[in-house]
Amino acid sequence: MRADLNVPLDGDKITDDGRVRASVPTIKALADAGARVIVTAHLGRPKGAPDPKFSLAPAAARLGELLGAEVALANDLVGESAKAVVEALTDGGVVMLENVRFDARETSKDDAERAALADELAAFADAFVSDGFGVVHRKQASVYDVAQKLPAYVGGLVDAELGVLRKLTDDLERPYVVVLGGAKVSDKLGVIANLLSKVDKLLIGGGMAYTFLKAQGHEVGTSLLQEDQLDQVRGFLAEAEKRGVELVLVDVLVTAEFGNVEHDVVGTDAIPADKMGLDIGPKSRELFASKLADAKTVFWNGPMGVFEIETYAGGTRAVAEALVKSDAFTVVGGGDSAAAVRALGLPEDGFSHISTGGGASLEFLEGKELPGISVFAKNEGDR
Repeated sequence: MRADLNVPLDGDKITDDGRVRASVPTIKALADAGARVIVTAHLGRPKGAPDPKFSLAPAAARLGELLGAEVALANDLVGESAKAVVEALTDGGVVMLENVRFDARETSKDDAERAALADELAAFADAFVSDGFGVVHRKQASVYDVAQKLPAYVGGLVDAELGVLRKLTDDLERPYVVVLGGAKVSDKLGVIANLLSKVDKLLIGGGMAYTFLKAQGHEVGTSLLQEDQLDQVRGFLAEAEKRGVELVLVDVLVTAEFGNVEHDVVGTDAIPADKMGLDIGPKSRELFASKLADAKTVFWNGPMGVFEIETYAGGTRAVAEALVKSDAFTVVGGGDSAAAVRALGLPEDGFSHISTGGGASLEFLEGKELPGISVFAKNEGDR
């Protein structure tokens, strides 16, 4: 089974176990049915070779706690340790192979190299279950190629995630509001372009907002700015105006240097040349909340500010709390947004759905083909 256990770590301590918890239902269902479950996953971005700081040991330990049974971790992916751990499996048992990205073939652009690794992984098993939604947008050996080597099935988590995303595209209730934040507008270009024709309101915050403000002719000081995206953003602004899509941001918190808790609140048309914006301001928070109040469908991806610093967490908290209060179908699009919900101590059941895959969610909404999903359509007879 391919899971997504790419959890944030502080040393060897997991700081947010959301993805591990999300993987439990499918693993438990398989184990309870008597299957011998071999879990594959990645953590971080090791450079195709073993690196102790990216070991899956913390994830294996936490998964074992949640399952109430030890999850043995192999010291390698397809080597002697992996073979021994798999050989020792008994019915209903769960083991984990070491980080799939310790093998450079996992992410290779060479189809033959990925296929060779997939053959070695497939030799361990009788069937493949794809349940790592956070990686289904990647054409990688443990996601795409293994699905062509074995009878392949979509797991419960991936199935649920796709069901939610289809509600945002095929069966949505209006008004439909999308809230986008995060650092870079370039990460969201495709999804903005695709959503402009679908949304009623588009609320932009976070670091990416300053490229929009600059495109509108405002001074943004030393704020995060992607100069090379200005023409594209001007096009978005023109299209939004033509379609009657609202984009609103009226004030921000500014400071002289990153991390400095001393700050001023200024209008978006009054950012000093020597200061940077690190969060949306109180008027913007109220305005965003009012725009969300009558929504029937909301998708939120990306924090409104540097939420890791309490002084600049207010904007992200305001959006999250507005969604908790809302009667709308509310989807938190994974990544930093999901981490922020948990870091701010907000109730996860206050949202209709918290995705485990930010990148996969965005690419789906962008209209892109997800290799880890499309591979099933190519395998006639598989599920």
